[in-house]
Amino acid sequence: MGYGVSKLRFRNWKNKAFYIFVCVMSGITMFPLFFIIWELIKKGYKQFNYSFFTEVAPTSMDAMLAKMSDSVIPGGVLNGITGSLLILGMAIVFAIPVGILAGIYLSEKKESRFAGIIRFLTDLVQGIPSIVVGIIAYAWVVKPMHGYSALAGSVALAIMMLPLVIRSTEETLNMLPVSLKEAGLALGASYTNVILKILLPSAFGGLFTGILLAVSRIMGETAPLMLTALGAAAVNWDWSKPTSSLPLLIWEFYNDPNLIDLIWSSSLLLLLLILTLNLIAKQVANKWKIQ
Repeated sequence: MGYGVSKLRFRNWKNKAFYIFVCVMSGITMFPLFFIIWELIKKGYKQFNYSFFTEVAPTSMDAMLAKMSDSVIPGGVLNGITGSLLILGMAIVFAIPVGILAGIYLSEKKESRFAGIIRFLTDLVQGIPSIVVGIIAYAWVVKPMHGYSALAGSVALAIMMLPLVIRSTEETLNMLPVSLKEAGLALGASYTNVILKILLPSAFGGLFTGILLAVSRIMGETAPLMLTALGAAAVNWDWSKPTSSLPLLIWEFYNDPNLIDLIWSSSLLLLLLILTLNLIAKQVANKWKIQ
């Protein structure tokens, strides 16, 4: 009896020790994240004003004069915000329909050889470095168009989005009960109507979450846009012309000693946008959770 009690106490002690160990390790891994956020807030909030969101990036001379007078650097990142919206918008239009259709096919034809090939290629594309994707988009779009453009940047980002959208669609549809499809077919609905009007609406939460996570994944990409969109000093809504974006502006600020202070504000803005998308994705996933 005493041996059983001591063994139970040892197991309880071991469980508590392991729990404490996991909590400590989790806290240690979170420290770098807290330090990064604190550093961005501490150095980036100073530039957060009305002009930061309504004016284009300043020139090096304007920034130098502002630093000499110990004042806030004039201008903002409006050209980066509008460029990001344009490029991301077109990338979403390109990637989401193709990704959802491919995910539906993988879910419905799990055992087919062609589905296996698509699944393999999807995993392969997901592992390709972003700079290589930029080179591919350069060869496919920039060279035939004889110039950099927002379209080329959106193609590069769409390629990076596709694997995430495809796999999230496939996994979400695989989680749906088979009875949904069987009930729809038993009521006389066509196969297409069952997919479009029963399965996809039922999987909306997972699909939307996957799309938001894919967008947040590519929102901070710089290397592909350096080879495709190139950047622009003014606000541009023409998809066939070079266009700026927030990651490109951060890179340009980094290469100019007079504009380094704007790195922190731009990075903080980008971090807040990505954080907002992830929080929305989490809320949607909890609200539309598949039972």
